[in-house]
Amino acid sequence: MDTLLKLDQIQHAYGKQTIISHLSFDLKKGEIGCLLGPSGCGKTTVLRCIAGFEPLVGGGILLNGVVVSRGNFSLPPEQRHIGMVFQDYALFPHLTVAANIGFGLHHSRMAERTQRVADMLQIVGLAEVANKYPHELSGGQQQRVALARALAPHPDLLLLDEPFSNLDISLRERLSLEIRDILKNLHITAILVTHDQDEAFSVADVIGVMHQGKIMQWDTAYNLYHRPANRFVANFIGQGVFLPGRVLSPGKIETELGILTEDIYHQCELNDAIYHPGNEVEVLIRPDDIVYDKESALQAIVTHKAFRGAEILYTLKLASGKIILSLISSRYNHTIGEKIGIRLEADHLVGFKKENYTDIQK
Repeated sequence: MDTLLKLDQIQHAYGKQTIISHLSFDLKKGEIGCLLGPSGCGKTTVLRCIAGFEPLVGGGILLNGVVVSRGNFSLPPEQRHIGMVFQDYALFPHLTVAANIGFGLHHSRMAERTQRVADMLQIVGLAEVANKYPHELSGGQQQRVALARALAPHPDLLLLDEPFSNLDISLRERLSLEIRDILKNLHITAILVTHDQDEAFSVADVIGVMHQGKIMQWDTAYNLYHRPANRFVANFIGQGVFLPGRVLSPGKIETELGILTEDIYHQCELNDAIYHPGNEVEVLIRPDDIVYDKESALQAIVTHKAFRGAEILYTLKLASGKIILSLISSRYNHTIGEKIGIRLEADHLVGFKKENYTDIQK
C-alpha cells in the first residue's frame, strides 16, 4: 500500500510556546488514522497544519510524495485536495442540503455537478431531504451533509475534527460505524481527531495517542491496549490500575494477587534491567484480568459498582488497601461492603519500572 500522507518531524509554535514537537507518522492510501488524546495535547493543531491553516516552524508534510508544508513554505489549503468535516459542521444556513453538498463543485459542468450531488445524497442516505435546509435537519443528518460536502470534490485526504462531539451517545456510536463503512467503501484516506477512545477504536485502523504535542504511540487499538509503549499510553487507554510487585526472577513477579509467571510485556525499558531479582515494578491490571471465584482464598471488598448491562464494573479493595477493578457478570449482584473471592486470569501482563507518576486525566 502506497503512503499518501507523511508527517516528518513537524514542529509548530505560537511565539515561544511549542505546540507540536518533532511529530512524525505515515498514513497509507485507503487507511483511516486517528489522533487521540486529552484536551490541549495538540491533536487539532496537527490537523490544521495538515489542512494548511497553520504554518510549520520545522519539519515537513508530504501528500502523495509532494511537499505541501515545510518551515518556509505552505501550499494554500485550496490547492491541497483535502476535504474537512468541522466539529460544528459549518453548513451554509441559506442553502439547501443539495446546494451545500454541491458548493465545492462550482468548477464542474452543471450535469456533472448534479449527478455528483445525487450520488453523494444516495451514499449518505439523505436523498429524501435534498431540498430541506440545515435548520430542518437533525444533528445526525447535518453531520452526514457535512461529510457528503467534504467528499463531493473527490479529495485525496479527508480530515474529521471531533465530528461526533455534538451528538448524543447512542447516535454517536451508530454514526461512527456508518461513517467508517462509507469511507471504506469509497476507499477514502482519512484522519479523525477525537478525545473519545470508543470513537477512535470504532473508526480508525491506526491510532496515534498524543500527549503534550508528541505522539506517544502510533499503533492499532489492540496494541495500544495490550502492548502500550510507555506508562502514559498504558494509563490513558482503557481502564486499569498499577499494582506493585517484586521481581523474583526474569518473567516471575510477586504481587498481592500471587506470583505472576505470565508473559510480561514491556517496551518502556530497552533492556532487561527492570527484571533483575529484587527490583520493584508495577504491573498493569485491567478489569478483565480479575475474575470472580467464590472458591478462591484471595478476598477483596466491594467499594463501588457500576451496572453495565451484561456486566458490572466493581471497584475492589485488597487487604493492603490497594484498589483494583473487575468486570463480573451481572448475574452476580454483589453488595457494597461485601467480601468476594477473586483470582487473576490474564493472557499476558504489562510491567513497568516503579516510579513516581501522576495519572493524566482522560
